[in-house]
Amino acid sequence: MFQTLPYEPRQLQATEDRLARIYKAARLGLKGDNLALAAGMLPTEYARLKQFDSIAEYAEMKGRAEGEMQASEQLHTAAAQGDAKAALAILQNVHGWVAKQAITVDVNQSISITAALQEAERRVIDVMDVKDISEDRHTDTRVLDHRVAHQPVA
Repeated sequence: MFQTLPYEPRQLQATEDRLARIYKAARLGLKGDNLALAAGMLPTEYARLKQFDSIAEYAEMKGRAEGEMQASEQLHTAAAQGDAKAALAILQNVHGWVAKQAITVDVNQSISITAALQEAERRVIDVMDVKDISEDRHTDTRVLDHRVAHQPVA
């Protein structure tokens, strides 16, 4: 059997205590539903509070900004004291720096069009025309230039 539960929506106001809890949760980096719950409200209540009183949203924005500023100061202090990881984090996340992604290619393995043409020319069988020198039509022929390269193609 279903029992009815008495429910009466709370009337939330942006009290100083409530704003301080919103500020603290936002400063710690909480967002959305988690921020609302940490501040002691249901997510729907927090959304309604922000809708009716803009100071609640201001408390969240201010808390978030001051939390980011504190973390940034700590990172910059660590980088100034020689922490390479902190300096790298600043370069990557603040300044958009990306380490170069390079592939090292062995010079001997590089492709050269000129070298490929020379290699192909070297492998070609180059036989010059044969002249028939004998007048009595003997098979006396001379090879003027005969270069044969029987090398397998790699």
